[in-house]
Amino acid sequence: MTQPVLDLPLWAAIIVAFFLLLGAALALIGTIGFLRLPTFYERLHAPTLGTSWGTGGIMVASIIYFSVGSSRLVVHEILIGLFVTITTPVTFMLLARAALHRDRSEGNAAVPAKHAVHAVVEAAEATPRDAVAEVTPLPK
Repeated sequence: MTQPVLDLPLWAAIIVAFFLLLGAALALIGTIGFLRLPTFYERLHAPTLGTSWGTGGIMVASIIYFSVGSSRLVVHEILIGLFVTITTPVTFMLLARAALHRDRSEGNAAVPAKHAVHAVVEAAEATPRDAVAEVTPLPK
């Protein structure tokens, strides 16, 4: 089923083209970041931004195109945007946690220990205050 091409005013066509190109460029940047970054954990960041912001640009272009073409406000695309905005970061977070669990269980040295931050804080708290005062005198 084909639909006729809408005869958009020039101002609307320029705005739609801008948001389409912006969304496509952001998705492309996310894809390039996915390919160029070296580790799995670094690769998770770029596609998340590219997917969310790229979809947002294309969604805005679609809203403008169909709103101007039908002479009424069309906001169905906002549901798609909400779905992508909510599900993409959650999906990548679950993937990162699964990979982190796998790497820790395999004993990968490149992954920080599970309680590494807590160990540093506990070591700092266990140091006597007098020992710290001898190294760095407290202002009076």
